[in-house]
Amino acid sequence: MALNLLALDASSSACSAALYRRDAEGERCLARFAMTPREHTRRLLPMVDEVLADAQLAPSALDAVAFGRGPGSFTGLRIAAGAAQGLAFGLDCPLLGVSTLRALALQAHRQLGVDAIATLIDARMGEVYAAAWRVEGGVPTRVGDEAVIAPERFVLPDAPADRAEESWTGVGSGLSQGPSQGPSLWDAFDEAVKARLAQRVPEFEPRAEEMAWLAAHDFDAGLGQPAHLVQPVYLRNQVAWKK
Repeated sequence: MALNLLALDASSSACSAALYRRDAEGERCLARFAMTPREHTRRLLPMVDEVLADAQLAPSALDAVAFGRGPGSFTGLRIAAGAAQGLAFGLDCPLLGVSTLRALALQAHRQLGVDAIATLIDARMGEVYAAAWRVEGGVPTRVGDEAVIAPERFVLPDAPADRAEESWTGVGSGLSQGPSQGPSLWDAFDEAVKARLAQRVPEFEPRAEEMAWLAAHDFDAGLGQPAHLVQPVYLRNQVAWKK
């Protein structure tokens, strides 16, 4: 089935937009990505215009819109959600929210060729947004719940009964080494978790490109919803900063 799907993300210091297209020529994705701290409002919609222009596609030809629904930056999630809801409402098309942690897992699978992935994003306040994933059929499947948690409390799932051991890869800003002086998030993880992580890639940021592919999969599964029903996921019920 032919499909034109636009995805947006502003959940981290990065800002991105991607256009997934499926037709008689196959599947492809046009994307824009930039590290733009505090510039999401100014950069997000121009990125949308750029990918649509590159594809020579009018907004009215979109079948669905998706966005990074979190967890992530409170302000960034609201920016992406507002833009995506406005587009979906104006175009009268379905909206899909895609987990930023799931998108990170797909990015790790595609770029690193790994199938057991821990996604960890810096949640500030000495905590991380965390989830574990196993990739099956090219799609990340979550093992347990997404959570906001202190690094020292994070644990990796036990290996399945049919595997003697399992090699895990950790990705995301929650694994950052931090400054040369003072404690870092990475230092706070339990030594048993560190020992099971065969590789660590803190540089990975959520991207609209992976969100577009995942949203297309979810759209095919009938998971698109009216724009007003799709909301960001913060994980934290209260956002409180202490000096």
